[in-house]
Amino acid sequence: MKTKYLLTTLAVATTSSLFAEQLDVEKDELKFGFIKLTDCAPIVIAKEKGFFEEEGLQVEVIAQPNWKQLLDNVITGELDGAHMLSGQPIAATIGFGTKSHIVTPYTLDLNGNGITVSNAIWEQMQENDESLDTDKPTHPITADALKPIVEEAKEDGKKLPMGMVFPVSTHNYEIRYWLAAADINPGMYTSTDLKGFTDGDIELSTTPPPQMPATLEAGKNVAYCVGEPWNQQAVAKGIGVPVVTNYDIWKNNPEKVFGVTKEWADENPNTLIAVTKALIRAGKWLDEEEGGKLVNREEACRILSQPNYVGADFDIIKNSMTGTFIFQKTDVREMPDFNVFHKYKASYPYYSDGIWFLTQMRRWGQITEPKPASWYKEIAEKVYLPDVYMAAADHLIEEGHLTAEEIPAKDFDGYKEPTSDFIDGIEYDGKKPIEYLNSHKIGNKDDASLAEQ
Repeated sequence: MKTKYLLTTLAVATTSSLFAEQLDVEKDELKFGFIKLTDCAPIVIAKEKGFFEEEGLQVEVIAQPNWKQLLDNVITGELDGAHMLSGQPIAATIGFGTKSHIVTPYTLDLNGNGITVSNAIWEQMQENDESLDTDKPTHPITADALKPIVEEAKEDGKKLPMGMVFPVSTHNYEIRYWLAAADINPGMYTSTDLKGFTDGDIELSTTPPPQMPATLEAGKNVAYCVGEPWNQQAVAKGIGVPVVTNYDIWKNNPEKVFGVTKEWADENPNTLIAVTKALIRAGKWLDEEEGGKLVNREEACRILSQPNYVGADFDIIKNSMTGTFIFQKTDVREMPDFNVFHKYKASYPYYSDGIWFLTQMRRWGQITEPKPASWYKEIAEKVYLPDVYMAAADHLIEEGHLTAEEIPAKDFDGYKEPTSDFIDGIEYDGKKPIEYLNSHKIGNKDDASLAEQ
């Protein structure tokens, strides 16, 4: 059942610089956590451009060392909320890893990741597929040319080591999807194998995002999937080649969310709406265009490059954030939608997004037992809070910061239209999780009768 958030007394800001109606928030001093990735931008921008302050909120934004500690700090109350992997609230709520009911009213961004391989692996891929042996190969690049390299390593008694950022991260599911589409088994999770190595053709393990380039350079990983700026960093250092982005694995996929505990949300309903208002405004600011150009992105990159935020070089952050992705110095591709924060109604918390993550958790064995289709819907409705998002949006429309055309219609059911915009062309329909799960060659399959339950 969806939680309904009722608004209490509104207090109108009277200072000349503030035109927003301030909610009567339950808590006005907040601490939010983030990981040093460019997709933390809405939280950082909401602070730096004063959007939190205009909602009567004083927010401290604090970098976290890794995703597990970030989640733990939200659960213990050390943090009020955080920049989270889309899979984290879902996994925590169903009890995979740390168990806690986490909810999200806001999707921070779409896309933003890439898969990078070492120079040595790229050279072997080019040898296996002559169409790749050019300054500007055709995209998207599948893992087909990687398969013989994987097989040869296995024949020699080795499994190629690869990296992703966290077991329930989009990065884990994306690199698995990319590999499996080329008949490379990335490994299965079981009740006794929480690393997900079982039956794998490769070994896919966890590495914190900022450490990814170093692991590639040292040979600890031969490939990795990570968010920016850590793919572009590999290009800048000359140690690897990004071969595909998650835009090409699943066009306009959800990447990060803003998460809080269910208990915190229940205790601070107006505060959560106020936070969501500020984040929506930040996302819109990030995607503001004039003449087809993203007019605020360079300013955002300068803010993010500060050591207390992402801390990478401005020029490296600027590449992908301003719509240019460098695969190689000879292969520079315009990707205006590499980072999307607001357009395409991106920030709405879609139930169908949550269900996709659940299908991947089941596909790879993190959910160990079959579940009926109704269970997928129930979990998505426990985690995603479209009511909060729409309450925030309604206020912003009244205040002139948003238009009705920028958000879903009032009668929207929370499910995106079915899409085949995946690297393997398989259709995903959030209302048909069992059929989608069973459509893949590699991974768990469940009894078709569960689709009707």
